[in-house]
Amino acid sequence: MDNQIEIYKTPDNSVTVEVQFTQDTVWLTQLQMASLFEQTKQNISLHIANCFKEGELESESVVKESLTTASDGKKYRTKYYNLDVIISVGYRVKSKRGTQFRQWASQRLKDYLVDGYAINQRRLAERNMELQYLKAGISILHRAIEQQAKSLEDAKSLAQLLERFSGGLLLLDDYDHETLDSTGKTARATIRIGKESYQTLIEAMRPEFSSDVFGQPKDDSFDSSVNQIYQAFGGKELYPSLEEKAAMLLYLIVKNHSFIDGNKRIAAACFLYFLEQNGLLFDATGKAIISNDALASITLFIAVSQPAEMETVKKVLVSILNRRVLS
Repeated sequence: MDNQIEIYKTPDNSVTVEVQFTQDTVWLTQLQMASLFEQTKQNISLHIANCFKEGELESESVVKESLTTASDGKKYRTKYYNLDVIISVGYRVKSKRGTQFRQWASQRLKDYLVDGYAINQRRLAERNMELQYLKAGISILHRAIEQQAKSLEDAKSLAQLLERFSGGLLLLDDYDHETLDSTGKTARATIRIGKESYQTLIEAMRPEFSSDVFGQPKDDSFDSSVNQIYQAFGGKELYPSLEEKAAMLLYLIVKNHSFIDGNKRIAAACFLYFLEQNGLLFDATGKAIISNDALASITLFIAVSQPAEMETVKKVLVSILNRRVLS
């Protein structure tokens, strides 16, 4: 509940009051209470002063000041009083309307709390589930990288590998605080790469692998993977930046399993080829923006992700490309 405004009308419709809902309670000014209880503002002020003087309420917890714009356009500081004060004044002026307003306000507060709790619980459950998936994916990657690292003879290579990997873990904190990048930084014209160019790349990779079925198509989904990143709707590209196109290309090729063997390796190679052809693979110093080890980890990360996490995974990939955290 955050600065909601609702209109309260007395049962006889003779009085209308704008009621402010915030901080889990309702707030009225002295003038509004005077109108609601059919009292003078001076009388309302006196009753409020007495409830503080008698120790019934502490002003620090039930009064707040807000800037209010008057009809002359000037801003004035106005005191607002919460439901505890409103109820106290209602009793003191012996107004039936006090009881009616209390009942209405209490029900509306209950509605806000119940609805807000339900929404927050649902959202929290959804985000916790996604976060658990992400953490599970990172854990799997960590084990995979450690197993790979055991075969490295140079301890320095091991340190560099884990250092690169730990850089990617910072993205989890950004995810938790909803500050992952949803859009890429590079919006220049894209060099469109057709399926045939990627197939030439795959053919060139075949001699490196012993499998007879490496790169052998399983269905027509590869064509969809390489063309979907250029889709537009209403004249606007669905993936306007180079980073978004690259992220989706990698994701789609990994997830579509278009080949009998070599899906992740082909996806990684096509991803690098797309970046290279579009002038995004190397930074100003000539250093690749993503290392081979990091790319292998990211490809595995995509593979273990759930289909429902596609948007989240895309944000992680775009954030990595934007920030060069795994170079």
